[in-house]
Amino acid sequence: MSRICYVNGDYVAEEDAKISVFDRGFLFADGVYEVTSVLGGKLIDFDGHATRLSRSLSELAMPSPVTRDELLDIHRELVTRNGIEEGLVYLQITRGAADRDFAYPTDAAPGIVLFTQTKTLIESPAARAGIRIVSLPDARWGRRDIKTVQLLYPSMAKMEAKAQGADDAWMVEDGHVTEGTSNNAYIVKGSTIVTRQLGTEILAGITRNAVLRFAREAQMKVEERAFTVEEAESADEAFVTSATTFVQPVVSINGSEIGDGTPGPVARRLREIYIEESRKAGI
Repeated sequence: MSRICYVNGDYVAEEDAKISVFDRGFLFADGVYEVTSVLGGKLIDFDGHATRLSRSLSELAMPSPVTRDELLDIHRELVTRNGIEEGLVYLQITRGAADRDFAYPTDAAPGIVLFTQTKTLIESPAARAGIRIVSLPDARWGRRDIKTVQLLYPSMAKMEAKAQGADDAWMVEDGHVTEGTSNNAYIVKGSTIVTRQLGTEILAGITRNAVLRFAREAQMKVEERAFTVEEAESADEAFVTSATTFVQPVVSINGSEIGDGTPGPVARRLREIYIEESRKAGI
């Protein structure tokens, strides 16, 4: 049985899910997206994702084809129709189909696509063992705070990391780490969690926001500031966060072991807290 997708107002089998060749998401990467995790058949941090989606659309002067309530209903319907207990819902909104022109069209109807993926989130082998990363130059555009679908350079960086025998990359600009290819980056120095402050240089991660809140509630010290690769290589711990990896320990940076080369206690505890709180708050 094929998955059911949502395409521009209709629930369709994945083999029938099609968009126009003139869609500006296809031609210009003129679109935004969100990924919402599913645990126990419930959506995690949906409100945060919906709020960030609204901001991304606003920054690009792009209308939404649905209301927030309608979007929640579509998410839930797809989870139900596809029997998703653990996995994700991917959402993409584009400016719509129009003749190819760099100027925004004024009469295009925005396009919307959603689909689900079954994925192991909690019992992740990478979370148990930790991941290895390398640092690479950050060659992305300057508005990384908008969650657009233009993800070619992060994909290139991910592939370069794999070519170097690592799992992922942290991108570096002006000597400081910005973020990972698809996640926010953190180090732990002593008892302090350090992660880059929000700005146009990084995406305001929904999981980042939740994890920092949980850390502070657990009386952990948090510093939001830029840090260097050298600081990261000498850190006691390192980890990343994202909607589908939650809190994922980093055990090696550029071939240098972090701590004793195994997931550290801060990352492990934050992962436990995040999963516990997310299960309770899912909708």
